[in-house]
Amino acid sequence: MMRHPLSRAVDPDAGWLTVVMRLAFLLLLGTSLARYLTHHLSSPLTPWVVGLSLALAVGHLSGLSERRPAWLAAVLTSWAVLVLMAPSFAWCAIPLVYTVLRSLPPRAAIPLVTVLTVLVVVSELRLPGGFDPTMLLLPPAVAALATAVFLYMQRQGARQRKLIIDLIRTRRELAAVERRQGALAERERLSVEIHDTLAQGLSSQQMLLQAADRTWEQDPAAARGHVRTAAAIAARNLAEARRFVHDLAPADLAEQGTLEAALAALADREAAESGLAVRFHLDGAPAPMPAAAQSALLRIAQGALANTREHARAEHASITLSYLGDQAVLDVADDGCGFAPGRAGRAGHGERGERGERPAGGSRGHGLPAMRARLRQLGGTLTIESAPGEGTVVSAAIPLEGR
Repeated sequence: MMRHPLSRAVDPDAGWLTVVMRLAFLLLLGTSLARYLTHHLSSPLTPWVVGLSLALAVGHLSGLSERRPAWLAAVLTSWAVLVLMAPSFAWCAIPLVYTVLRSLPPRAAIPLVTVLTVLVVVSELRLPGGFDPTMLLLPPAVAALATAVFLYMQRQGARQRKLIIDLIRTRRELAAVERRQGALAERERLSVEIHDTLAQGLSSQQMLLQAADRTWEQDPAAARGHVRTAAAIAARNLAEARRFVHDLAPADLAEQGTLEAALAALADREAAESGLAVRFHLDGAPAPMPAAAQSALLRIAQGALANTREHARAEHASITLSYLGDQAVLDVADDGCGFAPGRAGRAGHGERGERGERPAGGSRGHGLPAMRARLRQLGGTLTIESAPGEGTVVSAAIPLEGR
């Protein structure tokens, strides 16, 4: 299980604040020692005060292990003894309060801060000059304010770190979801591309080779023609497969240069290979169209003709590309047996289930949903007009940009 880098809850600003507090402690310690030496240089406690001050300074500077209870206890004990011997060292309690609050949990730090505050009050009352009632109120007020502010900021920092961790976790989850969605979209796109090209070509090759096998003895010339046609389809499928490796653009579109020329070549090739009379007609002046839209319309024409060839038992078919101002419309019509569009979605996921038997193994059944998926990505629509015995018209409309 991978640990989050913020799970340790390290405050990046704690380093410089610790340095400031240590310098403040050394400054207060030095000032207190100078004041003591000024007023009590001849006192028998002076060597002890100086030695303890130096030890406390060294111990506080070695605070790399300040979160260890033994180190903290040694520093606080040394300071308490020093305060009892020289009350002027009481002001060193301010940075020590920060050290206690930073090193211990609140339930242990607050009582210890209270003890430090009591020592400060007692030491201030021992100073010469008479009783000063402000000394009973000022140290507790300062300690309470410092404790409250520190604990508040600490809790705010903890909340912010938790929010950052949650945000980073959420961002990672969203990125994972996007990756999964992207992978699913890519799989769907590849399945559509394969269905509209390689699968249809393999199906045509299978039909041609089966026809060649049936007529091999009776009509060798016709059988060889079927084999040559199957070989041509295989060569075209190879070109499509190589196109997948590069940019998934249809090979016909890349070779012909324009959508109109690719559709005309598709009609001629379909007529030559299947014997189905296919015509191409252009209506209107060609308008600029994105490459994705051209590819989608060509794939839809290929899929519609494949359905016609395999299911419609038609004699004639037509491909019409119309430019109607703000949209391009592709119509693929045939005079075949037709089908009931309302029932076709239940019979084979949109394939023409009323037109006859489906291929063995149930390998078909992706055509119309694939067409709709292509058009949906481009903001287009697919319309099916058909009835049993009355032929079929597959109409795909795509909006033109900037029209």
